Amino acid sequence: MSDILALVLNIALAIHIALIAVCVWRVWRGENVIDRLIGADLVGTLMLAVLVLIALIWLNAAYIDVALGLAALGFVGTIALAKYIADQQMF
Repeated sequence: MSDILALVLNIALAIHIALIAVCVWRVWRGENVIDRLIGADLVGTLMLAVLVLIALIWLNAAYIDVALGLAALGFVGTIALAKYIADQQMF
């Protein structure tokens, strides 16, 4: 891997980790439930990006599979929580 690509990937990883910290703060100190749900969904999306960046940096494709599984679980979890918030019942 070229030095420039490695530098760009590491900078992108640092930026994504900083953004995760901001989103976790939003989940922790959110004004209402909707803000917290959106923050939690964004944390999941940023974690997917971090896993893909780690897979590219370490040249290990196993992290891509983990990211795909996390994406599926995150989508189902977000839909379930949104339905619970809207209807105040799970099913």
